[in-house]
Amino acid sequence: SMPSEMLLKIFSYLDAVSLLCVGCVNKHFYHLANDNGIWLKIYSSSFRPKRTIWKMKSEQTETVPSDCAALCDRKPGYWKKEYIFKQIAAVKTRVMGLVKPLDPYTGLPCKNKGAMKASGLSWIIVLKDKNGKEHVIEKANVSFKDTSVTILWHSTDWPCLDILSTLKLFGVVPLLPDQSRDPSKNGPRCRSLIAEYHLANLTERSVAVGADKLVQLFSLNPGLLLGLWKEKNEIAFVMASLHYHQLLERSTLGSSTVQYALPPHKPVLDDVDPEYGLHDYNLHLDMHGGSCTYLCGTFKSLFCRKGDIANGYLRLTVISLKDNTKHLPLIGTLGLSWETDAFKGNVKDCYVMDVTLLDETGKPFWCFSAPVYMELSSEASSLYDYMGHIYTTDYTDSEGKVCVELVWVEETKEYFIVNLVLYISTKKVNHWYGTNY
Repeated sequence: SMPSEMLLKIFSYLDAVSLLCVGCVNKHFYHLANDNGIWLKIYSSSFRPKRTIWKMKSEQTETVPSDCAALCDRKPGYWKKEYIFKQIAAVKTRVMGLVKPLDPYTGLPCKNKGAMKASGLSWIIVLKDKNGKEHVIEKANVSFKDTSVTILWHSTDWPCLDILSTLKLFGVVPLLPDQSRDPSKNGPRCRSLIAEYHLANLTERSVAVGADKLVQLFSLNPGLLLGLWKEKNEIAFVMASLHYHQLLERSTLGSSTVQYALPPHKPVLDDVDPEYGLHDYNLHLDMHGGSCTYLCGTFKSLFCRKGDIANGYLRLTVISLKDNTKHLPLIGTLGLSWETDAFKGNVKDCYVMDVTLLDETGKPFWCFSAPVYMELSSEASSLYDYMGHIYTTDYTDSEGKVCVELVWVEETKEYFIVNLVLYISTKKVNHWYGTNY
């Protein structure tokens, strides 16, 4: 029953985020919250005209109209849209400035963490049950590595696994990021679908990658790890490992229902080099288990001879079994750390592998971050320098494979990588370089 004039007066004291929120109450509030007079005031206070001392061309000086024509000639909500578009453009400009400098070792932006903070980016998971009801899990612990970010969700109110159908991973950004305060989950936000996973018959369809006394881990491609309580067979935590390559785009440019599609790579043909696409690859490899980093290294000038192309793959040997001068020790005992509000633990022989393979121009060619696990090999070590058990780690996706062999040295209590080979799909190489292998 309050008069519209009085409501408009009250709304004029609200900031932009609060005004957008109050517009969601009902249709009457929505129309009042679109008032051009209120939004022109907000716009003018945020984007003031540029003051110039020296004489400049008139088109270089931005002015904000404040007369009646600026209000009467515009449709309701015009200045609201102008303000939102300009704020989004300002954030994009700030983020693009941060992601421009590249790390010479990884070929990735070296200020990813700052860019994510500037955009207000966070991640949520949405569990959908068989009745169509959605359960949003927001609380997460985030840890940053050289080439990836690991996100851990845990809750005391997970729905029962038996009634769940899908799990969706979203990137979330506030519509109007405010650098002075943390974004409110009740404020206007945009969701970008990163990946969707089907949970029906989870324990039968997914890969079991390890267990400790409390939980059992299951891996879902790409880059998701589910921890299930052993006794109850219910979700204990969810861990996602996301590679920095295209992370901002995937987390911000998609919609709530459709994933962001990467632009197609345009190959640059080279008729001079007969082995174009076979040499000058650089690899940056990270192995970590949450809080601990076991290996962080860069391997340059990797190549493949034409005789090493077989079964639809190019073979890139990073560490050779025969060359013990390049064998690498891992720092610490491999394991994946996890924790919830009540419990914490460490699953042995399970860790996260981050691979960043750059082409000869330094562009990211094949990138992933995924949980992997070690298996005890039935073969005994035939190496003279090492007398211990051999373990293997294998990873496979549509673009390639990674095969790692490690030896456990009992005397020094450490693992040594004695063999590391990448297998790249010839289909990907041909598409990337415009070649035919």
